[in-house]
Amino acid sequence: MKVPVRWLKDYVDVDIPAKELGDKLTLSGSKVEEVITTGDEIQNVVTGKILKIDKHPEADKLVVCQVDIGKEEPIQIITAAKNMKEQDIVPVALHGSTLHGGVKIKKGKLRGLMSNGMFCSEQELGIAGDKPVYGLMILPEDTQIGKDIKEALDMTSSVIDFEITSNRPDCLSVIGIARETAATLNEKYRMPDFKYTDSANEDIKDKFKVEIKDDLCKRYIAKEIKNVKIQESPGWMQERLLEAGVRPINNIVDITNFVMLEIGQPMHAYDVREIKSNTIVVNRAADGEKFTTLDGEERKLNNDMLTIRDGDRAIGLAGIMGGLNSEIKNDTKDILFECANFDGTNIRVSTQKLALRTEASSRFEKDLDPNLAETAMNRACHLVEELCAGEIVKGNIDIYNKKREEHSVEVDSNWINKFLGTDIRKEDMAKYLDRLELKTEINGDTLKINVPTFRSDINIREDVAEEVARIYGYDKIPTTIIESVSTKGGKNPKQKLDDKIVDTLIASGLNQSISYSFFSRKVFDKICAPEDSNLRKAVVIRNPLGEDYSIMRTTTIPSMMEALSRNYSRNNEFVRLFEIGRIYVPNDHTDKLPDEKNIVTIGMYGKADYFDLKGVVENLLEALKIEKVSFKRQSENPSYHPGKTAELYIKKDLIGIIGEINPNVTDNYGIGERCYIAELNLDLLYKNSNSEVKYRPLPKFPAVSRDIAILVDNDVPVQDVESIIKKQGGNMLEKAQLFDVYTGKQIESGKKSIAYSISYRLENRTLTDKEVNKVHEKILKSLENNLGAKLR
Repeated sequence: MKVPVRWLKDYVDVDIPAKELGDKLTLSGSKVEEVITTGDEIQNVVTGKILKIDKHPEADKLVVCQVDIGKEEPIQIITAAKNMKEQDIVPVALHGSTLHGGVKIKKGKLRGLMSNGMFCSEQELGIAGDKPVYGLMILPEDTQIGKDIKEALDMTSSVIDFEITSNRPDCLSVIGIARETAATLNEKYRMPDFKYTDSANEDIKDKFKVEIKDDLCKRYIAKEIKNVKIQESPGWMQERLLEAGVRPINNIVDITNFVMLEIGQPMHAYDVREIKSNTIVVNRAADGEKFTTLDGEERKLNNDMLTIRDGDRAIGLAGIMGGLNSEIKNDTKDILFECANFDGTNIRVSTQKLALRTEASSRFEKDLDPNLAETAMNRACHLVEELCAGEIVKGNIDIYNKKREEHSVEVDSNWINKFLGTDIRKEDMAKYLDRLELKTEINGDTLKINVPTFRSDINIREDVAEEVARIYGYDKIPTTIIESVSTKGGKNPKQKLDDKIVDTLIASGLNQSISYSFFSRKVFDKICAPEDSNLRKAVVIRNPLGEDYSIMRTTTIPSMMEALSRNYSRNNEFVRLFEIGRIYVPNDHTDKLPDEKNIVTIGMYGKADYFDLKGVVENLLEALKIEKVSFKRQSENPSYHPGKTAELYIKKDLIGIIGEINPNVTDNYGIGERCYIAELNLDLLYKNSNSEVKYRPLPKFPAVSRDIAILVDNDVPVQDVESIIKKQGGNMLEKAQLFDVYTGKQIESGKKSIAYSISYRLENRTLTDKEVNKVHEKILKSLENNLGAKLR
């Protein structure tokens, strides 16, 4: 929820910066997501007076302006704008300035003449809103010259964005946050004005009737306003709504939105002309009933959904959205205000079925206090009177069958101290609770807390302890060791392996990245996956954040390519990344959850090739002590380059694929460098890893070395050569090190030269030349017979 600090200051005195206030509220239990200060990104923009305007000698559409910005000498600005004249005062972005959206402005030549910046419109400053912009922003003639534009336009307002938990619906309002702010800062807060005067002789009860036919509606209040004047809201109200993220519409709709944000109680207004029966009926919809909501969408209802009806005709979805058939129009004369309370669970289920979630439903589904409805109605009537928006008809209809009453909780103050590990005086506990409007009586060591109806989350002693702790200050509570714990904490084997993998990859020069586990179907086209590819058989998210996050990923290539693309677009020339995440493979049985596979993905570009990537993978395999690893050429995967890709096997298990990404895929992501990616199955790496450490003594007997250089066909993998050397070398072979692969003029076409340094050694005695030569000849003959190799 976005709370403008200026609006908050209407109800509580705040004399600290917004950032500091956000930190204090977070420490007292109100989680702050972000503090947004309008105009923060606008830098080095000042007010300037246009002294002279001349035509550009080389361009008909440009003019050359001399501008006074409060310095000794005017500066020159060249512009194509037409709506300014000499002596106008305009915003001037100087050399090195930053505009809305992070746009940087530098001086430069336009058709041969120097321009030392640019003039700005409302759009460049980020204050245009929904209004169309036609040219520069012209400031009032009494504006001070050379003043920072943020000061001149009062662009330094701040908005605090809160994450409100589901158990605190009382904080889904400016008043609720003001109450928390007052308690945090030990200040008093003020309620807005609720007074109004009935100005019509009629009584609403003589004209309208309300029937509640389902207990899903806990309370319903109706109030009539006559002789309504539909017009724009005053500037102060529009400003409050815009800062809170709500678009102003007209004075009546704005009042309902203003009250919802201020008090926390959603409201709705109906055009009285459209209530034909003069009877409001709160009842469930009929199965299959069709209803068009205010957004113009026709929706199919069922009998689990609660509706507001004009007799038999639906005119609103209870707690969610009003109907198009009863909306406020420009010629509306009489309106009916609705302020009600509905069952939160039912509202939540209905919004899910309709895929329609609104500001109102998000509040109702958290179990609002029914007593809030009367407060909100009184506030709305006061605003109608204050804005001269209409005449308030005498009386109201208020159906409230099961009134919610205050309750009390008793708790021992000594228990609170023991529970928190503190030594707080009971008198101080009572003061902290009173600051939260939890009226507290002290009886010996017992605290009796009278809990107001808007705090439905306080029911047991632990709830009271939490309130004491957060106002006392979580940061003041001492750190203590948990008592009576007989087992020592630690990481399990899998967590230790995860740490080793992360440490190894970071030591190999990589940085860890994190991405979402869901993406769009469009990525399959970007990675060139065929239409019949199994990758396209993905788990669909029932309630996605949007089209770009609609399915669970079946491969991590798009996630890594997106990360590489983002770095490339920011001119990072050398990128090495890895991610540990999951892919989700649909189960053949639709009633079962998908198979989740742990994957480590490595990606790089810039001064890299296939062997750099292979080296990182080998470092990882060595750290995990995995043996019997082999690489097999892969040319069928369309996401990878067919000649620079390999599958990785441990024994007979396929554990992943490494290689260069297909240039077509690289182009699809807008990367002008060759990209290399490895996808490895972490579950199989865990299975084959070996945590046992073995030590062996240093060799007592010398090794015998032999170098060989052989000619083989170009398509013979080096791995095949190594496999033969290891097999034929037997227990005498200590190691075989590849040190050269060569093709060139001295080598016949279609061939390559491969050179190895081979070491032989036995642990119990010294080898003779005869023994070494025998094994060495055996290796050479096997290479010749199996691979057609010739000794150079």
